[in-house]
Amino acid sequence: MELPSERKPLRADAARNVDKIITAARQCFREHGPEVPLQTIAATAGVGPATLFRNFSDKEQLVLSALSRELRQHADPVAQEALDGMDAAEGLMKLIDAVMRVASDDANLLSAVAGRRGLLVGITRGLIDTMATLLERGQGQGSLRRDITIEDMVRLVAMLIGSVDTMEPGSEAWKRPLALVEDAIRTERPSRPLPEQSDIPGVSFEAV
Repeated sequence: MELPSERKPLRADAARNVDKIITAARQCFREHGPEVPLQTIAATAGVGPATLFRNFSDKEQLVLSALSRELRQHADPVAQEALDGMDAAEGLMKLIDAVMRVASDDANLLSAVAGRRGLLVGITRGLIDTMATLLERGQGQGSLRRDITIEDMVRLVAMLIGSVDTMEPGSEAWKRPLALVEDAIRTERPSRPLPEQSDIPGVSFEAV
């Protein structure tokens, strides 16, 4: 699927409309959930439905464009910093941390394309390539287990993203499972306590 960012450059006014629509989409998905109508997004953006559909053929394309923009803004700089850094394991964990922040902040956007793994791979391919490079470097530096593969890492990150559904909106409860993943992939367990435990919404583990 072709995203707006992959097309030829837009006129300034058209580019502003695309930016307004994506910003409105993030707001509407946060406030109304993954089933929010496109008409609501258009109204929030201050554009007509025709303008929205001229730039995004359906909700799926809009969701992917919004997620892609957030990754480009918040994860790509961290990826570059990690590649430029000396400690590959630390860089890999910082990159996963950045991806998890996007996943947590835009959980309803992810829910709108739940189960569409191929679509998400399309907008995360560059980040996956960076993770593979950092994993190989970290293994060469002796800080990451040599029996971990990039396929393992992709599945671990997917599991972390899936855990966001068990957390209160806006919380950073994902930091604890992320720390557990770090413990599992490093050759030596980091000398730091686990982040505090958080309750799963609607679930009680107290004895009856």
